[in-house]
Formats: sequence, structure tokens, C-alpha cells
Amino acid sequence: MSETLFGIHGAALELRGLRMGLLSSNIANAATPGYKARDIDFAAALKASTAGNSMGQAIAGATRFRAPVMPSLDGNTVEMATEQTAFAENAVGYSATLSFIKDRVGTTMRALKGE
Repeated sequence: MSETLFGIHGAALELRGLRMGLLSSNIANAATPGYKARDIDFAAALKASTAGNSMGQAIAGATRFRAPVMPSLDGNTVEMATEQTAFAENAVGYSATLSFIKDRVGTTMRALKGE
């Protein structure tokens, strides 16, 4: 029922939440020598999850190491400006997706009440 009610937004919300965790991990490890920043190709992961793959398979296939613009001497590839921008962009997308789902639930509740 949730797939027909929410369309791709349920999967999108889950992917955005997982991406937020990954970006947070990158930021938390900004000073860890040798840490390689990772990100999820959101469009590829969403396409894979809507094509019938499990969420784990979709994430695994869409996770990439981020290529640094200016690598550090200790091998860490986290660039704070890039990570913070990606985090903020993902947070806006998460909020928009959550708002859509909230509105859809509200509309359904009003329909069930006969309003």
C-alpha cells in the first residue's frame, strides 16, 4: 500500500536518510589519517531501488569514493566545504520529501474522515 500511496518518495526518504549518515561520517572523520570520503549517487540508488533491487543492493551499487580536489598529505580525502554543501543539499531534499509524504498522509486522513 505504501508504494502506491507514496510512489518513490518512501524509497527516496530512506535513501536520503542513509546518505545523511554517510555524509555525517565523512565530516566526523575529517581529521582521520587515510580516511576516504564516500558518497551515494542518489539518482542511481533511487533508480536501482525502484527497479526491484533491495535497498542494500541499491546502496552498495551506488556508493562511490569521493575524488578530492586537493588531497591532503595524510591520505584523507574529506574536504569540509564539499561535505557541508552535500549535507545541506541532502537535508533540503530530505525535508522536501518528508513534507510531500506528510501532505499525502494528511490528504488521505481527510479523505477517510470524509472532509
